[in-house]
Amino acid sequence: MVTRREWLGQALGIAGAMAIAPHASAQGLAATPLIRRAIPSTGELLPIIGLGSSATFAQVARNEDHEALRAVLSKMFELGGTVFDTAPSYGASEEVAGKIAQELGIAEKLFWATKVNVASRVGGADGAAARRQIEASFARIGRRKIDLIQVHNMGDIATQLPILREFKQQGRVRYLGITTTFESQYAEMIETMRAQQLDFIGTNYAIDDRFAEKTILPLARDKGIAVLCYAPFGRSRLWARVKDRPLPAWASEIDARTWAQFFLKFVASHPDITCITPATSRASNMADNMDGGRGRLPDAAMRKRMIDFIDGLPGA
Repeated sequence: MVTRREWLGQALGIAGAMAIAPHASAQGLAATPLIRRAIPSTGELLPIIGLGSSATFAQVARNEDHEALRAVLSKMFELGGTVFDTAPSYGASEEVAGKIAQELGIAEKLFWATKVNVASRVGGADGAAARRQIEASFARIGRRKIDLIQVHNMGDIATQLPILREFKQQGRVRYLGITTTFESQYAEMIETMRAQQLDFIGTNYAIDDRFAEKTILPLARDKGIAVLCYAPFGRSRLWARVKDRPLPAWASEIDARTWAQFFLKFVASHPDITCITPATSRASNMADNMDGGRGRLPDAAMRKRMIDFIDGLPGA
């Protein structure tokens, strides 16, 4: 299997030879403003591309040498990104990122999105443990106010969502929400979106993983809920699908020069996606991802063309 790093290396010559629209040249795209989307409950604008901290980011966070992650966070911020999504369950990610952001002097400038989900006990989640977990996130991040905390993987909503409301009422949390990427929890997510007042949800959505389009995204629009998109590359699934295949020449019509930008622009073209948070531990990948939030996005006809192309690859 060809990794993303290997593919990017092989693709340099291909990308250089592609016919790119004049206003979307390699030099020009970086100067193009990053697309921003509004949080429906307040109108606050967020960059369409952020950074997640699961997967490879979490793996590197467990090491003693964190220079790679320092470079990733620095590159995201340098290129206009602010949204950083993490969770206590992502190992050392939250603590390491908090320390790095404080050292870089950007902790107060990032939009911190973390989560809460403590182990259940008989009768429900342990409310005291949930509060301790939240307080630990404050300490790791080094902020008196956290932008967003969500109940991770629908963990005992009846216990943990009211706790988040308490923190929000106290002015310590700006936004609250719920997350899941598990099909078995979609029904509960939908029910909670209908019954509760939420600022955000977080869920999976990708060019080959479009279940969210059926109910979750339309409901978010109707209820005025922002959406963080997880797993826009299908975790590693889409990289395995494209392998060393060259990007189709018509990708230039949406200013996509790499597969990462191709996949991210598809997700970004859905109007109900507020921010996409792919995880990475490489600054070069971070820069690549950020360009997925610049320039032209596919319209309905192009989205269909992209879907048909990916669905036609082996491994569907």
